Amino acid sequence: MTRLIAILCLLAATPLRAEGERAGDFDYYVVALSWSANWCAIEGDARRSPQCDAARDHGWILHGLWPQYHRGYPSYCQTAQRPPSRGMTAAMADIMGTSGLAWHQWKKHGSCTDLSAQDYYALSRAAYARITRPAVFRKVERPLRLPAAVVEQAFLEENPDLTADGITITCRNGYIQEARICLSRDLTPVPCGQDVVKDCTLKDALFTPMR
Repeated sequence: MTRLIAILCLLAATPLRAEGERAGDFDYYVVALSWSANWCAIEGDARRSPQCDAARDHGWILHGLWPQYHRGYPSYCQTAQRPPSRGMTAAMADIMGTSGLAWHQWKKHGSCTDLSAQDYYALSRAAYARITRPAVFRKVERPLRLPAAVVEQAFLEENPDLTADGITITCRNGYIQEARICLSRDLTPVPCGQDVVKDCTLKDALFTPMR
């Protein structure tokens, strides 16, 4: 019985992910914004990703626009929509870092929206523009440690229509990783599902400056 309870608790704590679901069947969006310098420190530099070129001047990039259920999310959906062209993915590199990321996001998440690739990227760009990215982070001049809650508060102050239950800050390998904001299908702020709203609780998360 104890083992069964442990398994049930584990399942309850694990986000549900479905593959091959019907396109267009979801409840809301998560717009995921990644601090580029931290991603480069964790893995991008080792990959020699063009995203990490200082000349690109990336701050908060768009990791993706993700369809979500109230619990869990669909992925790699069956869709009648044609995949994006190379030109479409290349055109997203200014806010997504690389065309490769744009392609991957379409394949995994965009396919579940039931939008054309062109419309998915247009909506992704609109979602990115919908969120004011706090300018204070571009003024960081040296690596520092800070509570993840400080990053969330900065977003809340710059976006008065957001509430604390509509944004979460994630960490990875001790670094601030992403700000994830929950939006309706028409890009209005909404509360996040319980599997999305779990904030990073680090008090000394690493934050590296732009390059």
